[in-house]
Amino acid sequence: MYRIVINTGARTLTVYQNSKWYKAYPVAVGRPDTPTPKGTFTIINRAVEPGGVFGVRWLGLSIKGYGIHGTNDPSSIGKFISNGCIRMYNHDVLELVNLVPIGTTVQII
Repeated sequence: MYRIVINTGARTLTVYQNSKWYKAYPVAVGRPDTPTPKGTFTIINRAVEPGGVFGVRWLGLSIKGYGIHGTNDPSSIGKFISNGCIRMYNHDVLELVNLVPIGTTVQII
């Protein structure tokens, strides 16, 4: 079983497998005026090649309008820059999508 923890302050997304650290990725998160929502959510859907600012993959969260996705601007990773979504390098989101199923818990702190 997988679980994702996103630390907005550190701008990291960490994957846990069976409660043990598995892998961490750098991410971009929301700007101060459009912050990434905090709380516990679930991955509810996915999209292949959503395009544009969403990069190569989209993992929709159980909070409407928010998700984890790739980016067409890799220089944005590590910054407070999005409209609240979690951006990843395209190669990282491809790896993540192939790892975690729909229903995976996502905790944003």
